[in-house]
Amino acid sequence: MMKQMTRRIALRSIATIAAAAGIAGIAAFGAGPVLAQPKEVKVAVAVPLSGPWARNGELHLKGAQLAVEDINAEGGIKALGGAKMKLIVVDSGDSAEKAKNAAQRMLSQDPDLVGGTGAFVSSFTLAITEVTERAGVPWLTLSYSDQITGRGYQYVFQTSPTASKMAEDALPVLLQLSKLANAPALKTVGIIMDNTASPVSFTKPMREGGFDKLGLKLVVDEVFTPPLADATSMVQKVRNARPDVLLMLTTSVPDTKLVLEKLFEMGLGKGRIAVIANGGHMGAPELLNVVGKDLMEGVMVIIANWGGKGQEKLIKEFTVKAKEPWMTQDSISTYGDMWILKDAMEMAKSADPKKVAAAMHAMDGTQSAGRYFPGGKLKFDSNGRRIGAEIVILQWQNGEPKPIYPPALATTQAAWPKR
Repeated sequence: MMKQMTRRIALRSIATIAAAAGIAGIAAFGAGPVLAQPKEVKVAVAVPLSGPWARNGELHLKGAQLAVEDINAEGGIKALGGAKMKLIVVDSGDSAEKAKNAAQRMLSQDPDLVGGTGAFVSSFTLAITEVTERAGVPWLTLSYSDQITGRGYQYVFQTSPTASKMAEDALPVLLQLSKLANAPALKTVGIIMDNTASPVSFTKPMREGGFDKLGLKLVVDEVFTPPLADATSMVQKVRNARPDVLLMLTTSVPDTKLVLEKLFEMGLGKGRIAVIANGGHMGAPELLNVVGKDLMEGVMVIIANWGGKGQEKLIKEFTVKAKEPWMTQDSISTYGDMWILKDAMEMAKSADPKKVAAAMHAMDGTQSAGRYFPGGKLKFDSNGRRIGAEIVILQWQNGEPKPIYPPALATTQAAWPKR
């Protein structure tokens, strides 16, 4: 009898110990996520930092650096215990092949990457996102090509309007701006463009009925492979045809310089013909230094983003810290991208890339990062395209590219070139 009682007591003791151990285990498990929270979260910017697009890559990088600095100064990722952002900088090089190789190295060297942004040139972005999609890493871009978010990918997010949407929206706006400036009715159009992905996508809807729909006739159509060696023959055709509008769709500063210089030489510069460009490099301070104030005067630029009305405080901070005269599309978009990743991590309460991507798909327009994009809201469709993305139109006036559209962002009015 005594032996049985002793045995029952022993068993109860073991059960008590086991239960206590279980409670301790549960408590430890509950505390686990707090203890396991990262001290830093890695985000990447992959842009050209060598080759003809390096200047735009530098502007992208400066925007990302300022955003990471601001985010960390405000307490980091609060849902992750104040984890700080760490920026991984990647040179995508000057070709799609180099960009793809750079993305592979990036993910190999930093397998714990939460997400990233890049790579300015649409062809490079297409190559990079093939790699990041397979890895399940969310990737943001302001590159314009429709193909970027036309492949059914789940981890690619395009904050800009697609090139076809920009073309669809831009022509009616330009016609409206010309009427407001009491310019003669536009009837003819010329094109000088390179064959990279963005200009090809931009002009596709125009060529496939867009011009005809608006009563515009294409009288010059010149396409080249960058880098451009000589613009003489192309601009000669423009001088002979004298279109009402010239779409100059070059994607690098050196090529742009050659075309504008030749337009000036042949008596078509300084507002004698309406020159409409596309792309962030057309607002880069480098253009003013390389091309000059006179050649840039009156040139209009169709882009996806710009620092304008309502963003004066950020612009001032950027110009002081980055030592730049203004905040370009490249800089403000990449600045905003870092905030998108921050907002997504706060929503997901995680630095897991797949959960972060899911949070980005779930954004409903109320996230704080929306203030850095035209329209002020962030919401992505199932393909990763930003819903309601608006175009921005700049015009070079007195040595500075100023936003003239949309009205909510514009700091001045358009001055249509007089013929």
